[in-house]
Amino acid sequence: MALKVGQRLKSTVCTTEIMVIAAPAGEIQLSCGGAQMTDGDVNGGGSVHPDYCNGSTIGKRYVSEAGDLEILCVKPGEGSLAMGDVALNLKDAKKLPKTD
Repeated sequence: MALKVGQRLKSTVCTTEIMVIAAPAGEIQLSCGGAQMTDGDVNGGGSVHPDYCNGSTIGKRYVSEAGDLEILCVKPGEGSLAMGDVALNLKDAKKLPKTD
């Protein structure tokens, strides 16, 4: 699926919902809990794959290893996020400079 900035996607196996912050051009296979995410209505069914059950945290940003994909979790769930077969990493917060 080709992703667009601002697009919202839902997991088909848990309650996770995300918003795309930055995306590379072309087709991307984005999954949660081992199942492909969708921008349509969620029919439910299925369960979170045991290899992808680390969960997602509301308000946290997740990035690909290359840094070309960034998403924001807007609703948490049991499934962990991945691009293809590679898990997305939690993005570290930027350190602010000290002020006196």
